[in-house]
Amino acid sequence: MPTPAIDFDEARKRERRRSPPWVKAASGSLGGVVEAACLQPIDVIKTRLQLDRAGKYTGIWQCGSTIVKEEGARALWKGLTPFATHLTLKYALRMGTNAVFSAALRDVETGELSSARRMAAGFGAGVTEALVIVTPFEVVKIRLQQQQGLTKELLRYKGPVHGAVTIVKEEGLRGLWSGATPTVMRNGTNQAVMFAAKAAIDKYAFDKREGDGQILAPWQSMTAGFLAGVAGPIATGPFDVVKTRLMAQEHVPGVEPRYRGLFHAIGKIASEEGVLALWRGLLPRLMRIPPGQAIMWAVADQLTGMYEKRHIED
Repeated sequence: MPTPAIDFDEARKRERRRSPPWVKAASGSLGGVVEAACLQPIDVIKTRLQLDRAGKYTGIWQCGSTIVKEEGARALWKGLTPFATHLTLKYALRMGTNAVFSAALRDVETGELSSARRMAAGFGAGVTEALVIVTPFEVVKIRLQQQQGLTKELLRYKGPVHGAVTIVKEEGLRGLWSGATPTVMRNGTNQAVMFAAKAAIDKYAFDKREGDGQILAPWQSMTAGFLAGVAGPIATGPFDVVKTRLMAQEHVPGVEPRYRGLFHAIGKIASEEGVLALWRGLLPRLMRIPPGQAIMWAVADQLTGMYEKRHIED
């Protein structure tokens, strides 16, 4: 049976109906700025809970109130500069590379992207952002956030730039990529699930398909983004805890590190603190990530929707 001819003109026309990668990158970047400003305190609390081996903090509200009481309300925004910069660059890279991977994986005849290929594109975007942006920025952010009860003069890391320079000077450039393996696993898995879930919710709940010229209402984007952001933290909890522990530990020449890698850290945490410790900080992650995705997608969908409405022919 002869293979049907491929209408490349029609395939190119379908591709032109989708926003280009730079539009996706710009929309994600702006969404990241808004998200960071709103949700930084929850990220600080999550990090403190994950680093707490002595049981100082008994829960989210007690942790937050203790931080405010001992360090002042501004401590809840510790690490905001690297966090905001990190989110801005991360979302730009995530949305842009996902668009590139998606275009490469689309069926050449139909222009459609199957669920499996959409997850592969999301995984590729997550791995890229983890290696290029997320790991070094989170190492600096976590080192800043773990400093507790010290005056400004006694702080080991006095700011994001000073922190990054100090880490490189004392631990080498590789110090900024501490915890890269669990970060890759966490971000790759998370983005694979998130992009697939967001597209499915858009399609089946709101009859929205990429490049169809429709603009979702902000509440629809927020609903889809929130639901898409729930599954990832549950699936990737152990990777996130291990990532935080590996990034927080300093590398001193001649001294054996407490955690030697991903699997060693998982085994050590489970044996010393119990299996549930691998999901420590899950609730604040669920308080931060789904709302963060809701905020980011509300901004990103509006921008890409307006671009498609104005510049892309039906």
